[in-house]
Amino acid sequence: MSEATSRSQSPATDLIGSYFLHLWRQNSKTLGLKPEELEEEEELPTALDTVKSSGGFSFVGPDKLSVSYPNVNLHGHDVGVVQANRPAPSKRFLYYFEIRVKNAGAKGQVAIGFTTSAFTLKRQPGWEANSCGYHGDDGLLYHGHGTGEAFGPTYTTGDTVGGGINYATQEFFFTKNGVLVGSVYKDFKGSVFPTVSVHSQSEEYVSSRNIFLSLLLSLPCLLCVHATPPLLWMAVNFGKEEFVFDLEAYEAEERAKQQMKIDNISISQDASHGIVRSYLQHYGYEETLNLFDIAGQSTIPPISLVPENGSKEEDVMYALNQRNILRQLIRYGEIDDTFSKLHEWYPQIVQDDTSTVCILLHCQKFIELVRVGKLEEAILYGRNDFAKFKGRSELDDIVKDCAALLAYEQPLKSSFGYLLQESQRELVADAVNAMILSTNPNVKDATFCTHSDLERLIRQISACVLEKRSLNGDHGEAFLLSKILKSYKKV
Repeated sequence: MSEATSRSQSPATDLIGSYFLHLWRQNSKTLGLKPEELEEEEELPTALDTVKSSGGFSFVGPDKLSVSYPNVNLHGHDVGVVQANRPAPSKRFLYYFEIRVKNAGAKGQVAIGFTTSAFTLKRQPGWEANSCGYHGDDGLLYHGHGTGEAFGPTYTTGDTVGGGINYATQEFFFTKNGVLVGSVYKDFKGSVFPTVSVHSQSEEYVSSRNIFLSLLLSLPCLLCVHATPPLLWMAVNFGKEEFVFDLEAYEAEERAKQQMKIDNISISQDASHGIVRSYLQHYGYEETLNLFDIAGQSTIPPISLVPENGSKEEDVMYALNQRNILRQLIRYGEIDDTFSKLHEWYPQIVQDDTSTVCILLHCQKFIELVRVGKLEEAILYGRNDFAKFKGRSELDDIVKDCAALLAYEQPLKSSFGYLLQESQRELVADAVNAMILSTNPNVKDATFCTHSDLERLIRQISACVLEKRSLNGDHGEAFLLSKILKSYKKV
């Protein structure tokens, strides 16, 4: 231990301290939140857009959820196209909306699909680039040009049709009367708007009188308020009402397909055993490691793994017993005994009482006093020990969070209650563990002491998911490990 204890603090160990201070601040924002609360929030489409116009070729009802065609359909460009008031949310697994065709009109030329903000609102969705539409009169799918391709059945009066985006597969999908019709690859990037189009006059408006009324409806709203609105052609459901299509079942099925792909990835037993073993070694879980090795003796062949940083078995086992003892002391809130052991075994870590690891331990001591209701002792301790941190502005928020616990009769239920959770003790224990690992003279890069091989693997997976998401225009779910682990608990 003499060589280890002779080493002084280095810039690398300062980086370790900064990393755990960052984790502390991160925990203050995220601990106690549900996985879904950690996801990015987006505004959802709630109504049809009544500002952007298709030139009077569509009439949006007062509820902003119904649309009809008030004109005489003389030309192919006399289409009444209406987009949603907001683009489809993209930071999720999938998005979906539906339309109910109340009157298919003379020709049944109704369509549902997705278009970009630059789309010409006098063209059917799918007729131009960066758009896609499933058309009712012929059942064809139009995907960026005026020629459709065989896709599904036609739809007409009384039918409910839906359109969605599966961000996991990067596909548009469409439904009819609760049944999946099919899907097509989403080959353009950027935000898209749920879109509906009407292009066929209602049969109720065949007479010349009704044609005249329809023309009046295409004039500015000043005239519209005096006219009798035409029969509603279709109603749009953005999710306020229950969908005809079982969206939850579809999502579960699609997630199961994704999971099956993951399950089909073959990982050798010795590799999976080794990665778990290295995690237990890294964090000093000595008892669990021994039991894990005993359990694996009859099923796992001998393993000789060289860790990523090139260290040997004796390096990953470095000070295992001492790290285990210190972790247990911190997990039980015995901070005075933790300081005592560190002074005995690793005095270089605590010789500077204002070092980051000492700051974390002093704060944890204050927290433990509050936990057991020794408030007067906590105040005295805070006055004496927090005074050491004056002049270090980067610690102000951490010290203030600790001190704020005194203001609540039930601090655990306060916004600072995260400090009293077991995960806070684990954070401090991890910081002490990393600092001890950094004293190993064979460690060439102390930053490797902050993460186990398993965590580096997870970070690499996260980076790959983010890169894939970036290539898809930042669309799709964020990678939330807590959400994944929670889903496994339900199985």
